[in-house]
Amino acid sequence: MATIVQAKAQTRFPSPFEVKTPPGAEGWQGLYPYYTVFSEDRRAEEEAAFWFQDGVHWREVLYPFDSIFMEFALKCLSQYNTRFYIIPPAMGVDYRILNGYTYLSPVGIADPAVIGARVPHFLERAGYYFQNWDGLYAKWLVKMKALIAELDTLSFSPLPEMEDTALVTGGRGLSSSFDLMSRYDKLIELGLTGWQYHFEFLNLGYAAYLDYFGFCKQAFPDIRDQTIAKMVSGIEVDLFRPDDELKRLARAAVKLGVAGDLRSGTAAEAIARLEKAKNGPEWLAELEKSKTPWFNFSGGTGFYHHDLVWADHLDVPFTFLRNYVAKVEAGEDLSRPLDAIRAERDRLATEYTALLSTEEDRKTFQGKLGLARTVFPYIENHNFYVEHWHHAVFWRKMRQLGKVFVSAGFTSAVDDIFYLRRDEIPVALFDMSSAWAVGTSARGPKYWPREIARRKGIADALRRWSPPPALGVPPAVVTEPFTIMLWGITTDSINTWLGGGVGATLKGFAASPGVVEGPARVVTSAADLDQVLDGEILVCPITAPSWAPIFSRIKGAVTDVGGMMSHAAIVCREYGLPAVVGTGFATRQIKTGQMVRVDGNAGTATIL
Repeated sequence: MATIVQAKAQTRFPSPFEVKTPPGAEGWQGLYPYYTVFSEDRRAEEEAAFWFQDGVHWREVLYPFDSIFMEFALKCLSQYNTRFYIIPPAMGVDYRILNGYTYLSPVGIADPAVIGARVPHFLERAGYYFQNWDGLYAKWLVKMKALIAELDTLSFSPLPEMEDTALVTGGRGLSSSFDLMSRYDKLIELGLTGWQYHFEFLNLGYAAYLDYFGFCKQAFPDIRDQTIAKMVSGIEVDLFRPDDELKRLARAAVKLGVAGDLRSGTAAEAIARLEKAKNGPEWLAELEKSKTPWFNFSGGTGFYHHDLVWADHLDVPFTFLRNYVAKVEAGEDLSRPLDAIRAERDRLATEYTALLSTEEDRKTFQGKLGLARTVFPYIENHNFYVEHWHHAVFWRKMRQLGKVFVSAGFTSAVDDIFYLRRDEIPVALFDMSSAWAVGTSARGPKYWPREIARRKGIADALRRWSPPPALGVPPAVVTEPFTIMLWGITTDSINTWLGGGVGATLKGFAASPGVVEGPARVVTSAADLDQVLDGEILVCPITAPSWAPIFSRIKGAVTDVGGMMSHAAIVCREYGLPAVVGTGFATRQIKTGQMVRVDGNAGTATIL
């Protein structure tokens, strides 16, 4: 039996102003925009707030450029709460960077009078979307795909020795350097546009689910959170489509007799064999159909430039594909247990409807459940279109620009560009363009390699530091619903953090029902996924959508972070796997190979 370790009880987390800079990371604040760091200018309000480290989305130190989507996401999330839909009890979610890590602080509204005044606005504005959801969502898909297509048309190339004659005779009057600078501006604009679109529906999707959730809690006081969630499960969503495409390709490989050609070597080597094999070109044509758009799928959250995208790193999906091919050859059924999940969903809905005493309550319950089921697909689908497809193209274009920086001598490696803040790149591009125009040397080749080397040293020092899970004085009770449902921040989880966790039994959210035992496999990054074996318990900080193929191998899952509506919780329910999320310390306390019992009914993970 594992030894139970209990840290000295605490009542508060450190103030952000008490946290020391790690040795070697002095000056780290300059890596990020001035408004993203804690400062004396706002000390009173920053110390009065409670902040938690967002390991769901930003699990590691941010590169200077990679803070872009953190800022865009939190700004856009907040504006829809505060300025568009006027969510009655919630303003936005504030954000800061401390020693390279992202901390969030939801801003709630406590005054009943203020909440009441916001309600009519919310009902009018949100009501319009709820009443016209399917039509508006269809339009959203069109404009989101058009945005990605426009993003894909951007291109970056080194400045020419001399302009093409056509630029002179065509009377265009604009230079290649103008194109280089303006296309970068357009790239950033399209990156922000994607995040504007992202939250057009998401906050309302959560609001509808939480309205349904609140009704259930009031009408059925003893109902479990996972039972509420199960009644909206079993819905087809595009986020599962990349995994479905791998299964389709596996079946096609066996049917066409090319499974043997796929079985070994790198993806490139397998493709080279297939090009010459009987029926190989036919299978490769099927692969091409799947790649666009479904292989624009990140191995991580999509928020970091180094998260591996399937389309650019085919060895990643080929690892999953080979596992599926073996299962098809063994006669296994690869499909998710949708029929069973839907049958259970409908049974629960019927039984809980029958418990209500009035026809009015039954109609209200059915209406709220129906709306939750209508909006639920978007809660998962947006993730593919924005964080994965949109971001995959965005990072690809940034690497094109990175090659321009290398060719101009501003950097020594393509990915060095991500050590520049996004506001510094236009200045560097003007330095590059001005020197090109004048015919002299730019300062950039002397300045940026030296500065990037300094920043790499700072980032390495920050990576050796372990961030506290939270900062400041915790609230007496956590009531903000998004914080609970998505991030899994509750009074209980805060108390667990303050106590330092326990060794033998970890408590979290009962995310997906069932009890299972098996050997643990601790996975801290997508690079470790190929080590996961059949019948193991996945233990990880948080799952990414592109990890779906390993759910056919594992028995259950345990995560450090996340709530009932985190992706890990949702995907485990859809795959019928027991899961406990938001345990806080699973990857620290559990070791690979240890036997673990996952109780998805009680929300506990126990080292046996």
